[in-house]
Amino acid sequence: MSALARLLALALVLAAGAAAAESPVRLFVLREHGVTAVTLAQPYLDRFVALAAAQNGWPTAQGYYLTSRGAAEDFIRTEHPSFAILSLPAFLALRAPQRLEVIGRVEVSLSGGRSYHLISRSAPDLAGCKGKPLATDHADDPRFIERVVARGQFTLADFQLHATRRPLQTTRQVIDGEAACALVDDAQLAELAHLPGTNGVRAVWSSAELPQMVVVALPETPAERRREFQANLARLCAEEGKAICAEVGIVSLAASGFGEYAPLVTAYGE
Repeated sequence: MSALARLLALALVLAAGAAAAESPVRLFVLREHGVTAVTLAQPYLDRFVALAAAQNGWPTAQGYYLTSRGAAEDFIRTEHPSFAILSLPAFLALRAPQRLEVIGRVEVSLSGGRSYHLISRSAPDLAGCKGKPLATDHADDPRFIERVVARGQFTLADFQLHATRRPLQTTRQVIDGEAACALVDDAQLAELAHLPGTNGVRAVWSSAELPQMVVVALPETPAERRREFQANLARLCAEEGKAICAEVGIVSLAASGFGEYAPLVTAYGE
């Protein structure tokens, strides 16, 4: 290779390195079964990501709010994000195929996904719901429901399943007598108190409490960047960042690792 060719090759390498250094750090939030519209959530997420960029010395950063696993998989494939904040079911499903590394945990103010409940007006307990019509909008992930939520106490096949598409539709089926029982999360259970016609509807079975959201690093994230972000998580929502985190429903962030989620990963299976 001539001296000129070597210089051109070096220039290309340096240019590629500069372009990579200037590319934004991308972070996405995946909240399934959320009720907040993307257009409403995005401005608050933009401020949160700008705060993270300022605290971690990222030249530029971009945040994205997603509501489905399919959208997240497409985003990972095309945009190569560095970090993500995922709801627990999505984390368990995407962890192995996307090679996600746990770096933190999130305490959120919004209910939903912290626990799951069977509600009924007529059935006295779990056994009383089996074989009966069961309404739920959580049937899209039976593996999570049966292995992590129920922990073997029931499967969806134990019921006459009424798969619904909206949270309110689920509870309405029990209120209106279309279903004997419903599988709901803590947000739906809390909403019962604000709905008419719920006299006698109560929780007859409850799951253990689960972590809500997980902070992960994606495989292409440089090791030093992920270490720095993990080390700074706890202070991201402290002091001046508290109000910005509250806008996106985050109470606190803390560093964490795979060990905290290992029992759930084992229950879910590879």
